[in-house]
Amino acid sequence: MFENIIKNVTRFITLSQDEEKFFTDLLTCETVPKKTVLLREGEICQFEGYIQKGCVRVFYLDDNGFEVTILFAIEDWWTSDIASFQEQKPSKFYIETLEDSEIYMLTPTAKEKLLKEYPKFERVFRMLVQRNLSTLQNRLVNTISKTASDRYLEFVKVYPTIPQRVPQYYIASYLGVSKEFVSTIRKRLASK
Repeated sequence: MFENIIKNVTRFITLSQDEEKFFTDLLTCETVPKKTVLLREGEICQFEGYIQKGCVRVFYLDDNGFEVTILFAIEDWWTSDIASFQEQKPSKFYIETLEDSEIYMLTPTAKEKLLKEYPKFERVFRMLVQRNLSTLQNRLVNTISKTASDRYLEFVKVYPTIPQRVPQYYIASYLGVSKEFVSTIRKRLASK
């Protein structure tokens, strides 16, 4: 049942059976239907979630009320609002499932208990934050320096399964282009 999340964690640290059990006992497995909002703007994020199955997106509402997708998370990725979770401050984001999902949730209390008992887990969460920061930095550079077509190609490289899994308007929201542009670029690439 916990095989995938244990593989995810043991990329960074080695676990004994006792450590593995302690960790997995702190997790709650949530089966979440498609289109469920896990976090709303203004709420305090109470989870760091490992995606066992499914797809979620993190987004915010701009000044005109339009949804701007900043991140997708699929199987073997983690999702959360790190700042809200860590600082226990209201979130600026929404987190929504785009597919029926299974997510292992770790609460702030459970995480503190884990880190107190086994400090080596600090490395796991540090590596996850670094990966998240790297992803967001690359996205920022791509947004500033690349054409919309190149941003789409980079998106498909980073998220190869997403275009078949989510509506085009979410991809357009992520890229900062119209859904018509996404449709045009996909047709152009398919004809090559």
